[in-house]
Amino acid sequence: MTADRKRQARETFLLGGIVAKAGLTTADRAFLLGGFIELARIAPGSPEHRRLRDLGAEAFRATSMDAASPQIGETAEWH
Repeated sequence: MTADRKRQARETFLLGGIVAKAGLTTADRAFLLGGFIELARIAPGSPEHRRLRDLGAEAFRATSMDAASPQIGETAEWH
């Protein structure tokens, strides 16, 4: 495996961990992608960007996401 492939695999693994930390492992992929598209539209440095970044930084410091994140209902499914 080339160094570039290893880097890409590690990045993918870490991004999957973020989805898990947010409690979104059972959310359908279209929902996740739509959310990521909306996030990409937020201007870096804007008040909303800072608010969401602060929320994420707080979640990384937390040992459990139970109180910090809404959970997706069990009816969500992968597509």
